[in-house]
Amino acid sequence: MLNKSVFLIVILFITSLANGQLVFNSKLPELDIDVKKYGVYIGIQRGEFSCLEVGGEYQYKKIKLLKPYTHAAHFGFNYNFDKNVLGYDVGYWFKEGRLDLTYGVNGIFRTDYKSSAIGFAPVFGFKFTQLHIQTGYNFLTPTKEIMPVNRFFISLRFVFVKNRDWSFKRK
Repeated sequence: MLNKSVFLIVILFITSLANGQLVFNSKLPELDIDVKKYGVYIGIQRGEFSCLEVGGEYQYKKIKLLKPYTHAAHFGFNYNFDKNVLGYDVGYWFKEGRLDLTYGVNGIFRTDYKSSAIGFAPVFGFKFTQLHIQTGYNFLTPTKEIMPVNRFFISLRFVFVKNRDWSFKRK
């Protein structure tokens, strides 16, 4: 008898939960959350040669339940101490989702103080919190002498966020 009573109570409880879900079918108001943050980054670029990277990055993030996205722009320089090569990078990357890859492009300038080259580098990578790992290939204009720069590279950057601005809007 006790088993039948417990079974009946469990069935009634489960059906009341199902009915409660049907009653609460109103649409919740959507909330737009935007985050704008910027700061400096330091990093290392490895390929045939090793370079130290320093620069600044600005990120705009739209936080949503489904398909959040991030846009970012950066400007920085890198230096190869062994080969005395200076480089400047300006770039943009985009990420859609929480654990997706980042896709972007960098405009680049390299000089060994005898000759210089400009070009671009398509990059893709993975960003987790402030760490960003990217890989790409530097397409440079030809120079008279072969300049000791990385063609294929991988870089690891850490962004020190200096300022973070949040904005909330109800739709």
